[in-house]
Amino acid sequence: MKRKGKRVTEDKASIYAARFERLLDYIDLHLDNALSVEELSREANFSRFHFQRQFSHYVGMSVTRYVQLLRLRRASYQLAFEPHRRIIDIALDAGFENPESFSRAFKNCFGQTPSQFRDQPAWQPWTERMQLPERQRSIPMEVKVVDFAETMIAVLEHQGPPELIFESVQTFIDWRKSSGLSPIATSRTFGLAYSDPATTPPAEFRFDVCGEISSPVPANPQGVVTKRIPAGRYATVRHHGSTDRISGSAYYLYREWLPQSGEELGDFPPFFHYVTRIPDVPEHEQVTDIYLPLK
Repeated sequence: MKRKGKRVTEDKASIYAARFERLLDYIDLHLDNALSVEELSREANFSRFHFQRQFSHYVGMSVTRYVQLLRLRRASYQLAFEPHRRIIDIALDAGFENPESFSRAFKNCFGQTPSQFRDQPAWQPWTERMQLPERQRSIPMEVKVVDFAETMIAVLEHQGPPELIFESVQTFIDWRKSSGLSPIATSRTFGLAYSDPATTPPAEFRFDVCGEISSPVPANPQGVVTKRIPAGRYATVRHHGSTDRISGSAYYLYREWLPQSGEELGDFPPFFHYVTRIPDVPEHEQVTDIYLPLK
């Protein structure tokens, strides 16, 4: 009887979690709406009298704070990667009535004004303060084994804290724009994942920021070099949503699919193909294909 009672409790917890996961998806999809507590409690099918306490217990912060963080997160990417977009428009998109209130909220959250962040983003403190809850991943995932053709890539090698990877991304974007050798609009964008940020000391973390090229890279001030993704067989799975949660999809390949597949790993790091990315699409609409090399 005790086992049955435990199983019922676990089933209820799963149903409870699923309701909140659907609600978090709803918030992602409707971030431009007002998103009142009443609306969200109805969407989650919770009593409005208890909703805020339930949300805080599950997510670790109030629903108002969670929504504001998502909006400020989106505004951060717009400031950093859309330099021609006016700050007043970013403020209005984030739900603020004027640039002054947006600036105060942004500085209180990240320690920089929007203008300071646009000029020189402090990504490490930004990452430390941008603590969003981990999301549950639906399983199983569809895994395909494909043949990948050899691909020449331009690479900016990042080594150091994962929190600073956006600095390397921005440097690589600057190189792409100035060189014209890997146009963002027509060339695929990749990332080579040498290290797992969850298990690697920050100083030893390695990640290559990459763009497809058709000819070798000449010497340049950014330090971009030429490498190749080798041809071969790869297991691939498609990840939808924020790349901050991509580890769950990658772990699925390693921990669940690989042991049951009868395959063996090849001698190359896993890599990501960023099919769609911010700022071209909202964060929750990003698509990333994960490739695991096989023998």
